[in-house]
Amino acid sequence: MAEKLNLKVMELLNGRRLSISGLTRELKAEGIEEHRLVLTGYLRALRDLELLDEVEVPPSKIYTLPEKNKDLLPDKGREVRPADPSDPEDIYLIFRNQLLKIDLDFRIPVGVYVISRLFERPCFRRELKLVGITQKHLDRYMEKPGIVCEASDSHLKKARADITKIEIPPDDPAYEIRENREEVTKLANEVLAGMIKHRIDLEGLVAKSKQTTLLP
Repeated sequence: MAEKLNLKVMELLNGRRLSISGLTRELKAEGIEEHRLVLTGYLRALRDLELLDEVEVPPSKIYTLPEKNKDLLPDKGREVRPADPSDPEDIYLIFRNQLLKIDLDFRIPVGVYVISRLFERPCFRRELKLVGITQKHLDRYMEKPGIVCEASDSHLKKARADITKIEIPPDDPAYEIRENREEVTKLANEVLAGMIKHRIDLEGLVAKSKQTTLLP
């Protein structure tokens, strides 16, 4: 999937209503070519995260940008405002943009894993919402046993007391990883690497062409 495809799709839909065919043409004009089936799955994932609205207009599905998400886009002609690391919600936004790049099925366990490791405590539902996990997605995931489980109340009193930069509702449940899985750790490392790249100028350090074989 093209880098920052989610932001490009949201830019194209700002103030517009486009079908999958229309978006495919617009993306191609921007130099981004994705197979229709790949783009369809990606749009459905953005819909499930409530980042896009989907409307049935037979025989097509029409996508548009919800009013609440227009604030995530920069004004035309201006650079995107760099995230301020002192602003906690900006930190979650950086995380959210990286989390959107991985498969929908892994976003909840990777989200819980990264937040738990970074902050050394369980991950609250409020934080999952900040990184783009909807209540519907979370409820559906927790219906069956998985990698993530709800944290015991005995663990949460101190965790709530330690959080002073964002508001956590007093009845907000929290989650933790039930067991370590290699695929979750791998994806979490990719997300963390993406967050670091977002915050640090790596010009002059990153290879201009990707190495495909290991050096002897």
